[in-house]
Parts: sequence; structure tokens; C-alpha cells
Amino acid sequence: MRVDQGKKSYMNMIMKLHGWVLPFGCVLALVTGGPCSGQADVPADRPPQAMHANALTGIALDRDRQTEPDDGVTRISDVIYGRKFGMALTMDVLRPKKPNKASVVWAVSGGFKSDHDDMAGPEFVKYMAAFLDRGYTVFAVVHGSNPKFDMREVSADMHRALRFIRYHASDFGIEAQRIGISGASAGGVISLWLGTQGGPGDPAAADPVDRESSQVQAVACFYPGVDWVHWEEDGSNCLARTRSLGLIDGFRFRDFDPVKKEYVEETDPKRIDAILAEYSPINHVSAMSAPTFIMHGDKDGIVRVEQARMMVEKLKEAGVAAQLVIKEGGGHSWPGQDQDLKVFADWYDKHLRK
Repeated sequence: MRVDQGKKSYMNMIMKLHGWVLPFGCVLALVTGGPCSGQADVPADRPPQAMHANALTGIALDRDRQTEPDDGVTRISDVIYGRKFGMALTMDVLRPKKPNKASVVWAVSGGFKSDHDDMAGPEFVKYMAAFLDRGYTVFAVVHGSNPKFDMREVSADMHRALRFIRYHASDFGIEAQRIGISGASAGGVISLWLGTQGGPGDPAAADPVDRESSQVQAVACFYPGVDWVHWEEDGSNCLARTRSLGLIDGFRFRDFDPVKKEYVEETDPKRIDAILAEYSPINHVSAMSAPTFIMHGDKDGIVRVEQARMMVEKLKEAGVAAQLVIKEGGGHSWPGQDQDLKVFADWYDKHLRK
């Protein structure tokens, strides 16, 4: 991807004011920590500042004056979609050469760990090519990451991201009711959260973003967990497995104790199971759930393929369009996984295109 920053004075001004640049790239972060197909060792090239939402309108209105790289994909880096605990929550936006006004949110998450480096470099653009080539605008969203934040906070961040995208739909050149979401592993869980629990915002919220809906219109994801309480074959929960993978902090729930005036970790097994049940997508399937496509390896040693089977079966029982594709010999990721995103794009063509 070539970037020409010298020809447009307008673009130079915006870059100086807001610190955003166009270089892009990535690795898909998986629970296993292993590299995804096509991964390149590309150092992250992050802007010194983030793009504030107030600047989006001007950029969108002047999109014709932006310099497009050779591949036709324009990137806006580090768009701030929220703040918490003194830190900014950001996403990167990929605009295709010929937008179709629909969009796909990519949940940058593996084991509920989320990092900008996982999408920093030209490999990520190639990974997203199946969507971009068909005109889908891609929003790569980074959430508050394990080990600092548990999965309840991850969920809140992702709902906020969807509300932000919908609020700024016209700025991004997309239609607010044509949004899909995808991801792998924890990113797949996030996708199912939004597919089953996305919904109206708070009409009384001071921030207009929070008044918007977080509902998505379609889901397509890789090997998600769907039932944290009945995770193992023997029916036990996910905690032993996540501890063995070094991911337990995403499931370590701390709440503020008003008496002690400090955050205290939840230790009651019944209360923990209640939280796990609340964040198990399978428990929130309804007739209002988004059409859902899941691809899962039959040799996955981390998330049993039975989880995907249960989810798709329950969606169908609720009258929701759902499909499961079993990848024979596939584990928790497999070579050439980027090519399978073409099947995801087919699903979105069916459920997001007009």
C-alpha cells in the first residue's frame, strides 16, 4: 500500500492536527498465540495521536480530496470510539475503493486479549481482502484487553463501538442498518454477543452515541465458545481451561465493594457461574438474533466443535437463519484461513446487501 502525503495540503493539515496515517497491517491474534497464515513480522507503525470523532465529518465530506493508495484502500487509524479509566478506546477504519455502503466489524481479540499490533502492517489488509474487494467498509475494533479487563468490560466496549459506528454511519459513508460482525475465537464470542444481545441504547444518555442501538444485522465467525458454564465434555465450566492457557484474568471478576471501598475479586462459585451464564451467547438466542454463520475445525482442542453445533441448532429452533461449516482436520485456526473469509463475504452478500 503506497501513501502519498505530499500532494494534498488539506490532508497534510488533518494529519498534523490529528496524527493519523494510512499504513496498515496485521496478524490475527488467536487464543493459542500462534501465527496466522500469511503473518509477517511487521513492526507496528502507530500514529502519535488519535483521531477524535469531531474530525470525522470533515474527513468524510472531503473524501474525494484524499489521496488513495495503489490498492484503493484508505485507512483512518486510531479513531477514538470511547474512553475509560483515562485511556482511549480506538478502532481503525478501512475504506474500500468502491464502497457498497455495508460494513463489517472485525473484533480484534484472542483470549480477550486485544492489541493494535495485531492489525499493524500490510498483512491485515490482505487478510481483510475478501470483504474489501466486495465493497465492505471494515472497522477493526480494539477493546480493553485481558489481563487488565475482564470479559464483562470487553462486552461493554464492543457494544459502545457498535453504537459509535452507527451514530457516525453517514460520516463513514455506510448505512446504519447494514452492519455485520466477525472475529475468531474470543472475537467469535464477541460476534455472537452482539448477534444475540445487541439492542437499543439508553434514550436518556447524555452522550448521543449511547442512545444508539448496538444491534448487528449479520454474524460470521470462527470457532467461538458459546457456553462458558458447560465448557468441558464432562460439563464443567471454562475456568480450568482458561487458567491452563494463561487467560484466566479475562474471567477473574472484580467488583467494587462500597464497604471496603476497593475492588474485590468474586470467589463464590455460584456467583461466578451466574456471570459465566450471563455471558454465554447460547443463553441469549431469540427470534431477534442476527443471521449467524460459524466455521469450526473438527480437531479444535480448545473450543469443542459441539459448542458451535449447539449454537446453530438453537438459532434454527428460534427461526433464525444459521449455518455451520465444519473444517475437516482444522484445529483452533488453520492454514489458509484468510481464504475462508470469502465464505463469510458470501454470507454478508446474502444478508447485508440490498
